[in-house]
Amino acid sequence: MNILEWAFGKRMTPAERLRKNQRMLDKAIRELDQVRVKLEKQEKTLTTQIKQSAQKGQMGAAKIQAKDLVRTRRYIEKFYGMRSQLQKISLRMQTHRTNEQMMQSMKGATMALGSMNRTMNLPALQRIAMEFERENDIMEQRQEMMDDAIDDAMDTGLEEEGDEVVEQVLEEIGVDLNQKFGETPTGLQSQSDKLAEGRVAQAIGGGGGGGGGGGDPGDDDLQARLDSLGK
Repeated sequence: MNILEWAFGKRMTPAERLRKNQRMLDKAIRELDQVRVKLEKQEKTLTTQIKQSAQKGQMGAAKIQAKDLVRTRRYIEKFYGMRSQLQKISLRMQTHRTNEQMMQSMKGATMALGSMNRTMNLPALQRIAMEFERENDIMEQRQEMMDDAIDDAMDTGLEEEGDEVVEQVLEEIGVDLNQKFGETPTGLQSQSDKLAEGRVAQAIGGGGGGGGGGGDPGDDDLQARLDSLGK
């Protein structure tokens, strides 16, 4: 402790001074509330006394008590006004205290940001970003190669399996794969031969009863389908 602190007391910071004044204001507000409560009780007592004096016919005493009642009510109003003023000052001091704390916080954040900016090496950061981009490109190329290799491995045997599926389907509908899709199935071929023989016999027999010279339309349609299968 130096001589100035011993003579004038310890120097207080603005924050400490604000806290001290805030405590003093809170104490003053509490004391005002206590006095106001006592005056309100006194007001009720005077009101009761005025009623009693009026009932007894003591008008002089009632007038004096009425003056005291009016005076008490005025003091109560003054205490309300004083409390309001002190509350206003207290709120202002709280606002200043909050602003001071906010300034201190911003100051600390500014110092932290400045320290980070000083320690941040922008060329190194740019170099790291470029290296990351290059390694990422290499990784993507390798991934594409792996995907192509996997696709090739999975495509192996697809053609053979596809042929087997086609053969199974053809067997289900009565078509032999060995005919190579160009020959008509046996059942259909025999039916075609029978229809052809019938037509030849009909042609030899003179056209079979009709002036139009045509066969059965259903037979013609079937023959056309058979001819298309044979192509």
